[in-house]
Amino acid sequence: MKNKKFFIHIVSNFVIILVVGSILLVSISIDPTEFTSSEGYSAIYRGDPENNNISLMINVYWGTEFVEPMLDILEEKNATATFFVGGTWANSNSDILNQIYDNGHELGNHGYYHKDHTRITRERNREEINITHELVKALTTVEMDLFAPPSGAFSATTLEVAEDLGYKTIMWSKDTIDWRDNDSNLVYNRATNNPQNGDLILMHPTEHTLNAFEDIITFYQDNSFNVTTVSNTI
Repeated sequence: MKNKKFFIHIVSNFVIILVVGSILLVSISIDPTEFTSSEGYSAIYRGDPENNNISLMINVYWGTEFVEPMLDILEEKNATATFFVGGTWANSNSDILNQIYDNGHELGNHGYYHKDHTRITRERNREEINITHELVKALTTVEMDLFAPPSGAFSATTLEVAEDLGYKTIMWSKDTIDWRDNDSNLVYNRATNNPQNGDLILMHPTEHTLNAFEDIITFYQDNSFNVTTVSNTI
């Protein structure tokens, strides 16, 4: 086990050195924000309305101490979720990253440095997605194919780059805004208001989200929704 962890550490650091080195050579520019690229690529804001699936999308760059309790609740409720992980977080938390995957949940890409993708070059868009992809692959063997832009910021360039890398760009239909409002009741109400098939519900690992987490899952299950991964919902 120690040898395996040492090997994973060496591989992940090697990947980071290679890709970060190239990132530092690229200058920053501003791209216009568009919802559809010239190639016709677009972001996904809701899943299939014909199926009664909904997804909890948990973006993880911080709040590590709340991830494992969330996993416990998901297991108790026989539900699955999609965790969109930041590269810097994944590199520092490989054990929890693997626990998420081993527990049957989906891993998605949330970029490496949490950049505003409307304000970086095409090459930086590519590097942000690709470095995280290669890192998570090295740590877990998972080939991710869903990208959630940090802060929901993306451009036509982002859509084109993501598509070229084999990714779907994922947004949301419900935002709990739990990063701003430290109120479990608000988080619950925003997550459960006007439930619809295919809802994609954005949240983060915070204490107040954790406090509302089981009740949110119970609400959807009691109303005949399947709480499952984004891939199953879209």
